[in-house]
Amino acid sequence: MRVLVTRPREDAPGLVADLEARGHAVMLEPLLTIRPRDPAVWPDGHENAQALLVTSANGARAFARLDARRDLPVYAVGDASAAAARALGFAEVHSAAGNVDDLAALVKRRLDPARGPLLHPAAGKLAGDLQGTLRAAGFTVLRAVLYDAVPVTALSKDCIRGLNGGLIDAATFFSPRTAAGFVNLVEAAGLGDTCRRVVAVCLSPAVAEALCDVSWRRTVVAERPDQAALLAQLEAMDTEA
Repeated sequence: MRVLVTRPREDAPGLVADLEARGHAVMLEPLLTIRPRDPAVWPDGHENAQALLVTSANGARAFARLDARRDLPVYAVGDASAAAARALGFAEVHSAAGNVDDLAALVKRRLDPARGPLLHPAAGKLAGDLQGTLRAAGFTVLRAVLYDAVPVTALSKDCIRGLNGGLIDAATFFSPRTAAGFVNLVEAAGLGDTCRRVVAVCLSPAVAEALCDVSWRRTVVAERPDQAALLAQLEAMDTEA
């Protein structure tokens, strides 16, 4: 199967490797570019954080680039961001294995608001309201804006050629923002009809919803919001074929 991967370049290697190991041909088309903030925006009191909240691998990487501390417990939204934190040298890492609501629930079960603020290294634009949910439970959440995820302004020539030529069987989408951006780009390029030949493989129902303005051959949603479940959907498609 020929699979389009739309993740940022920094986040794509693991997915690309897993797809290729399963015999798929991969076209990488990053729809977001990760740009470190210079200078980074650190909130007052971040030195006193009792734990880090990590909602993407890029958040973990951005913190590690700027701060040498590795003794802070990390509470990660999913297994991929947890794995990134471990690879960066953090010893205590907990995964919510889900979305930001699951992460908030994990934090509320495990941590005490009285023990200090929570530091959230993040991009300039966020999905969900993790901060608001935890504040309602009595936590102080300090958001450190350390990078930006900047949308690309056009599809690459290879992607356009692949869509026009029917060379893409499936496209993977991990966030509503990326999905909505893809829809805008294909429509701007006059390629909306080409998606009728492509299966959209989505991490969550919210991602699928962001793709609904384009007609797809089929839209499938992972049973859980993680990469393994998304890959399982591709495997099921391969078996059906």
